[in-house]
Amino acid sequence: MAKATWNGVVLAESDACEVVEGNQYFPPDSLKMDYFKPIGKTTGCPWKGTASYYDIVVDGETNAGAAWYYPEPKSAAENIKGYVAFYSNKVKVEA
Repeated sequence: MAKATWNGVVLAESDACEVVEGNQYFPPDSLKMDYFKPIGKTTGCPWKGTASYYDIVVDGETNAGAAWYYPEPKSAAENIKGYVAFYSNKVKVEA
């Protein structure tokens, strides 16, 4: 079971993650959405598409742009549509 934590709080936990390029992508229903704040940042990947980002907010502390997801991925990455991954230097992910 994969688990993502930051600041002493479990952000996501699932045994149905998808691993892409070494990152655990957590399914949407495994996220504790109270800690996720959508931000306007996007980036592009040639084969996955456009990524959108979340800040993580726990006890008034913000971990800026620590999580990303592909709301409308290209067909090659359809398996991670809506799934969320975390920067390993910002959030602890255990698999």
